[in-house]
Amino acid sequence: MFKCGIAYPRCKWILPLLLLCAIVFDIIALSGSGWVETESGREYASLWRKCTTNPDSCESLMGNAWAKATAALLIIGFIILIICFLLSFVALCVPNMGLLRVVGGLLFLAVILQIISLIIYPVRYTEELALGADRYMYSWTYGFGWASTIVMFGCAIFFCCLPRYEDELLGNVKTKYFYTSG
Repeated sequence: MFKCGIAYPRCKWILPLLLLCAIVFDIIALSGSGWVETESGREYASLWRKCTTNPDSCESLMGNAWAKATAALLIIGFIILIICFLLSFVALCVPNMGLLRVVGGLLFLAVILQIISLIIYPVRYTEELALGADRYMYSWTYGFGWASTIVMFGCAIFFCCLPRYEDELLGNVKTKYFYTSG
């Protein structure tokens, strides 16, 4: 993959660590309360409910079909991500290069599901629920959803490309360095 002195058998464990970061980002996105905020700070919403500054005035968004679809797509993508995380250990421990492409394909599926959900939410939220004069800003928790999706996309590309470097991963090729004494 990179011919800069990186020992492939040691560096192949970076991908499961990146998947672990994506899992953490998805947990933050699913459980966080700051998906949408008004500029004045009077209203905020998460994936699950919409609230005002009065703590007793929260209402569930799960009465809307688009909110259920958004939550379902994010949760399904999250479950696929956890499965890919577990499969990545099996694929990298056992020299079975076919499983790496399966992990990459599943990650692409999870990315598609999460992109759809992260597009549905702001479109439908601003059409149906953003009624005030305040401007709505998509906040940090929504950004963690996108960060998880971007990390998963990058990992999917690498998992699909790794079988080309089977000999390097298995340690059958001598490590190449930039500098050689001549």
